[in-house]
Amino acid sequence: MRSLSRRDFLAASAAVGGVALLPRLGRAAEPAELFKISLAQWSLHRALFAKKLDALKFAEITAKEYGINGVEYVNQFYKDKKKDDGYLKDLKKVADDNKVVSVLIMCDGEGNLGDPDEKKRAAAVENHKRWTEWAKFLGCHSIRVNAASDWKKGFAETQKLAADGLRKLAEFTDTLGINTIVENHGGLSSHGEWLAGVMKQVDHKRCGTLPDFGNFNIGKIEGVKETAYDRYKGVDELMPYAKGVSAKTHDFDDKGNETHTDYRKMMELVVKKYKYHGFVGIEYEGGKIGEPEGIKATKKLLETVRAELAKG
Repeated sequence: MRSLSRRDFLAASAAVGGVALLPRLGRAAEPAELFKISLAQWSLHRALFAKKLDALKFAEITAKEYGINGVEYVNQFYKDKKKDDGYLKDLKKVADDNKVVSVLIMCDGEGNLGDPDEKKRAAAVENHKRWTEWAKFLGCHSIRVNAASDWKKGFAETQKLAADGLRKLAEFTDTLGINTIVENHGGLSSHGEWLAGVMKQVDHKRCGTLPDFGNFNIGKIEGVKETAYDRYKGVDELMPYAKGVSAKTHDFDDKGNETHTDYRKMMELVVKKYKYHGFVGIEYEGGKIGEPEGIKATKKLLETVRAELAKG
């Protein structure tokens, strides 16, 4: 008999004591039940790239400095450790010691999953496999990938190419019980209709989306009229496939509201329309205030909106 993993144990415990974990009938939901808050490592990218922070200690920093118990790793900070099993064990120990949930790994720079060249597309799929193993070991539910292609190939052709690469990767990640989720992350991937169409073509239970509130800049692409996409429309189109949500922030007004995204409108869409109750990852990318201040401001905004939603 195989030993019971921590995730299996938690799942079994939830099944046995499920009644106690669910909101009681007839009472309003507690704010924490609406959604959980995690921290995307990219929020600290300046400090990490400058070696002011140790990527190994990310989970510890997240728990102790920000009071957040979920982390979203970024593979860019571990590229030289990709094949280092010892380092991976240490990374998991830091998360476990600080009672932090490893939510997902954001994967960049591993090739285009929608590359027109079949061999390069296959290589991109192969390059993501090790990060899937990392995700499995750490206890993540997903790897986040990019649906990049040669946009000159046009709307329909790039959908087909991206769907092919994503389907093949999802078939592999499925063998490890890990999801392959796609973020709107530039080019046509930031076009809600395009990415939703890709999801329909992939049609795999392990392939989904990670809607990012701020990444809807398409750029100039021949044959595509939009250079930017409406963020609320885009999130609305991507939420049916969402297995995670990225709360992008840049700037805040004197009342603590994000100046580019109406968080009340956006979270109403996410929580109320689509009944999403998983992790919402803080991804601060602003420059007017420091990274720690931006993270704290985003957390406060999410907590405020969550409390308001719980009342309504």
